[in-house]
Amino acid sequence: MKFEASYQFVLDKIDRIDPSAYARTRNYADGAITGLSPYISRGFISTKFVFDKLQEKGFKPGEMEKLLQELAWRDYWQQVWKSKGDLINSDLKRTQPDFEHCQLPSAVLNGETGIEVIDEHIKLLKSTGYIHNHMRMYIAALACNLGKSHWILPAQWMYYHLLDGDWASNALSWQWVAGSNANKKYYVNQENINRFFYSNQLNTFLDVDYSSFENPVLPEELKKTEVPILTTELPTAEALSIHPERPSLIYNYYNLDPEWHKGEDVNRILLLEPEVFASHPVSKKCIDFAMGLAECIPGIQLYVGSFENLMQEYSLKDVFYKEHPLNTSYRGTQEERDWMFTVEGYFPSFFAFWKKCKKEIGL
Repeated sequence: MKFEASYQFVLDKIDRIDPSAYARTRNYADGAITGLSPYISRGFISTKFVFDKLQEKGFKPGEMEKLLQELAWRDYWQQVWKSKGDLINSDLKRTQPDFEHCQLPSAVLNGETGIEVIDEHIKLLKSTGYIHNHMRMYIAALACNLGKSHWILPAQWMYYHLLDGDWASNALSWQWVAGSNANKKYYVNQENINRFFYSNQLNTFLDVDYSSFENPVLPEELKKTEVPILTTELPTAEALSIHPERPSLIYNYYNLDPEWHKGEDVNRILLLEPEVFASHPVSKKCIDFAMGLAECIPGIQLYVGSFENLMQEYSLKDVFYKEHPLNTSYRGTQEERDWMFTVEGYFPSFFAFWKKCKKEIGL
């Protein structure tokens, strides 16, 4: 799938959305997915922006309920992160059942599980920065529920490669699969993979009935484990040219909105904090994609360092930034992100959250 750093490219993607086709086919390898997740994750657009654009095209909420539900999942995970903070970095609801180690199966890391379609998509993830959402669940099930890994390191590994890396969606989805954010674990067998990814492979360690997962045996192919090296290479920044009388807008990896205070006479600063990327590392491909999106913001300048050092070095006044759980060190005027619904706070299940969201749009 192609991802261009272009606002018009994103508008064109939205214009091509077919909510009915999305609902019917989204779980299939060639399904009518939107391809918008990298732009939503980087704050280039919001879930609300997508909803509003589709309504402008004449779609009614009932016609696009499944699409809205999937967009709402992203907002839900962010609301959990906003409410729970760093607690999402550990088992949220219960200790992950039956894990045996805190590494990653080497076969998953290298795309050598022997499940042909999975191996193909692991290699695509590393080469393109994208992987189908259904496939993400398959990989998590292999790593955690058959490979006996604790979810945290495998989740960090996948986040590292994803152009649409959203730590809340990623970490909490891995926990959902692994059973630490759900009442049961998620499993997949070869028949399911063959159906949704048009494979005909047989005689693998997944070519079993689901009943066999009641007491799963660690497959030989997943026994070898290792710790992947995940480090972020940040770009080199030049000295900023700051107009001291102007307000300053702080952008970051999760806020690259080209419409934010558009046309106003302000300093626009893209802040990349090494400390954030030390705890949430991403690949060079991800950084390059984010930098490409930043180029869509006229006059933006790059600063690599801490927020505190930025403030001290340039004596910034009237600082504005968007709320995000990783912005705990920021000072100034915090503005809300654009949410699709007004529903806020922690809900123990998505469907409790979604029930309230539906009321807002008459579903």
